Amino acid sequence: MSGDMSNNPDTKPASYPQDSSGRDHTASAPPASPASTASADQAIEACWGRVNLRMRKDIGDAAWRHWIKPLRISRLEDGTLTLEAESTLARERVSSQYADRLRVISAAEFNDVSPSIRHVEVRLASNRVRSGQPHRLSEQKHALAMAHSVITGSPTEGRDDLMAGLDPRYTFANFVVGKPNELAFAVARRTAESEKVAFNPLFLYGGVGLGKTHLMHAIAWHIRQQSPSRKVLYLSAEKFMYRFVRALRFRDTMSFKEQFRSVDVLMIDDVQFISGKDSTQEEFFHTFNALVEDGRQVIISADKSPTDLEGMEERLRSRLGWGMVADIHPADYELRLGILQSKAEQAPVQIADKVLEFMAHRIVSNVRELEGALNRILAHAMLVGREITIESAAELLADLLRASSRQVSVDAIQKRVAAHYDVRVSDMFSARRSRVIARPRQVAMYLAKNLTSLSYPDIGRQFGGRDHTTVMHAVKTIESLSKSDGQLAEDVQLLKSILAG
Repeated sequence: MSGDMSNNPDTKPASYPQDSSGRDHTASAPPASPASTASADQAIEACWGRVNLRMRKDIGDAAWRHWIKPLRISRLEDGTLTLEAESTLARERVSSQYADRLRVISAAEFNDVSPSIRHVEVRLASNRVRSGQPHRLSEQKHALAMAHSVITGSPTEGRDDLMAGLDPRYTFANFVVGKPNELAFAVARRTAESEKVAFNPLFLYGGVGLGKTHLMHAIAWHIRQQSPSRKVLYLSAEKFMYRFVRALRFRDTMSFKEQFRSVDVLMIDDVQFISGKDSTQEEFFHTFNALVEDGRQVIISADKSPTDLEGMEERLRSRLGWGMVADIHPADYELRLGILQSKAEQAPVQIADKVLEFMAHRIVSNVRELEGALNRILAHAMLVGREITIESAAELLADLLRASSRQVSVDAIQKRVAAHYDVRVSDMFSARRSRVIARPRQVAMYLAKNLTSLSYPDIGRQFGGRDHTTVMHAVKTIESLSKSDGQLAEDVQLLKSILAG
């Protein structure tokens, strides 16, 4: 998810000024190995990439492409993220219109790198900055490389860069398991733990943001930690294609073949991106065959099953489906809530359970957006210092909630209220008048009046043919009790927030 540092994973951070002797001002920092630097670079790029993705969603493609995408990271120190703009106009526009939003998002997304970002500063590109100004970003990278070593439990010195694109946060330990992903998790864990090839190939598929990449990274980390002698190569399908094209350009295909066919475990993420690329598919086909025939492990991920991959050669689709194919379904409510609770437990501020429940109910698109929403909430809580309520969460997440909005029906209201109060949906239509039934029914009627355009008689007909005066009485009762009964008011607000689109 990195991009130019923004969106191009192969672009490195801009070079920094040197003194008159030609020496970098960070020369006093302890030397880091190429692998360490690569890992540190990747960590920074990944954070900035996530910032870019969220800004793009917030301000739209056109504005993002014009103002945010060209930005480069210059410095990250003392709670300040310094960005470089290509022109005075761009610097002024970003500073006046987007700096605050960049600050909030960066505080959340750079939390693992620099947990105390308080300011975002925008200046002209480094070639316009007078030489001799010290830069500390390389020191930051070295520190990140050292931290990376601690996280992975292995030294950075001497490590190759085959796994530089992996995120150390994506492990089996912090993968939340539920019914939608339990099969994929089980086979991924089995593959990682087995000394011999368990499933070949292992093919994981599912929609965007459901955890495929997390499991791929977890497999790689586990193998690297448990069997350091095994050579693991992880990369995206795009990078596979890029390396292949580069090898063709420089007439170095033999080195390319040797690199990819000498590994013990080959992991290709998002293989659908080579669809329609005939020459890349041809090379991938032969690489795949060579590894499988030699008993090496191949692990693939995609957004669709092998049989549904359009633009892919039939022989390749057939081979991708040879081994174990495991799909990851969209997260249900229980899994979404479990993910939020797991992330919230590690957060420096406390988020009320009802806020987490509200988010789990309303943000249903994918786990990535769910985690992004939580990061936004946490950043606001840390920066503003106020307790997060359902109302403030709804305001902060208005764009995400609009994207997942839907037309509310009386049927949906009845089911939600019944589940909340642990009564049967049939009780909404029954003639029972006990308090444990009557009160939830009145709440459902109140919500139906507030969340739909139906008239009182129409609502009454959906509640077992009740008279419109019964509905009017229920609405007035809930309105009155909400002023004196704090628990009822909280229940009504939660249900309204969950159901409102």
